[in-house]
Amino acid sequence: MLAGMSFELRDLPSVSSLLADERLAALADELGLSAADVKHGAEVVLNAFRSQRIADGEPLPEARLREAVVEGVAGSLRRLALRRFQPVINATGIIVHTNLGRAPLGTKVLDAVRAGLEGYSNLEYELEPGRRGKRGREVERLLCVLSGAEAALLVNNNAAAVFLILRTLCAGREVVISRSELVQIGGGFRIPEILAESGAVLREVGTSNITTTHDYASAVGANTAAILKVHRSNFTLSGFTAECTIAELAPLARERGVLLLEDMGAATLLPESEANKLGLPHPAPSLRAGADLLCFSADKVLGLAQGGIILGQRQLAERLRRSPLYRVLRPDKSLLSVIEAGLALLVAGDYEAIPVNALLRTDLTALKNRAFVLARKLRKDRIEAQVVESEGEIGGGIAGRKLPSYALAISGEASPDEMAARLRTGSPVVLAIVREGRLLVDLRSVLPQQDDALLRALVVAAGKG
Repeated sequence: MLAGMSFELRDLPSVSSLLADERLAALADELGLSAADVKHGAEVVLNAFRSQRIADGEPLPEARLREAVVEGVAGSLRRLALRRFQPVINATGIIVHTNLGRAPLGTKVLDAVRAGLEGYSNLEYELEPGRRGKRGREVERLLCVLSGAEAALLVNNNAAAVFLILRTLCAGREVVISRSELVQIGGGFRIPEILAESGAVLREVGTSNITTTHDYASAVGANTAAILKVHRSNFTLSGFTAECTIAELAPLARERGVLLLEDMGAATLLPESEANKLGLPHPAPSLRAGADLLCFSADKVLGLAQGGIILGQRQLAERLRRSPLYRVLRPDKSLLSVIEAGLALLVAGDYEAIPVNALLRTDLTALKNRAFVLARKLRKDRIEAQVVESEGEIGGGIAGRKLPSYALAISGEASPDEMAARLRTGSPVVLAIVREGRLLVDLRSVLPQQDDALLRALVVAAGKG
């Protein structure tokens, strides 16, 4: 848009003439936008031209004024298209990427839920007796099968799970937490603030790096409702440190008659042996060690949709279910159907039908071979591409967990930053990384079926398309 323009207001093109402009119509069609989007963009741009007009100066010719307006509307449409919800090829190497929708759901999960979401479903209806039922019973059964828990409950995210537990079971009483676990995660979620909102009273123990069972024992008193363990989702402690496990705290909780709670943050429901191989947290050890209730996210490393899973004692789970707050936080049919479909695949042993599991379990040699195949194809298009060793990440609340990976280091006529920007604003959208002056496309987080689309995007970004 031209700054400080001088023109006659009558020379501005009308909205109707802009709607009839073939270039804008073609661009809207290419971007998947409607005539209403073009109309809104035209109105905004025309208002901007009117507000920036100056009275003196050499008047802009009508034809040039129209071109400037059309360019302004086209830019507005492109920005609108980039803001809309759309697929992204994740070439950052971070498998569970918070900013990119966390876990991809995969074809099998989506196929399983499509019919139930397109039409009606038995969300709250028992088919055999023909009467109203309770939602989520099958999800709860599958969660118990996979975790060994006595009971389960699903809410709409893990923050909601923490809040429901504290509000229902601990309001007005103290909750004992180590100072090293008073964490803040993304979006400003702070454990002390959640406790305050729930009505529970925070009782800090230990220091920022050392907390012992004696610290907990000294703090537990007549007004204590629970001991709470909280995961460190986005940082690690190293050096001179010590903390207590659920197994170490369980005897104290039983002796003093208080609840033992754990916010795991992220956990898998793969078999424990598989979880151990991948270095992922699993709820079963905490449940066996004596946790009364624990909770974690249903996306993140479990690989499904955003939800909060609560596992533990049946009587406590039922107290949560009867809370009026549960109705506010309970899952809708879309969340329930996705979680149920994914859990059913896990029970059936079809682990890699959940993309996060497939990406975590990818064989490093296979990843390297795939990188060389893509590099050869890029060289045929006269794009310099080298295969380099890289480090991916699990992401999703598993702090500091690196994964060996391979990436394509791309060189072109444009700078790495320019190519990265072209990838972000192209079609398909690709999010790569610029590191040490190179554009890196890390394949650890790229789904294999996206390879052809990734190649096309790289050709365009390198200026060869």
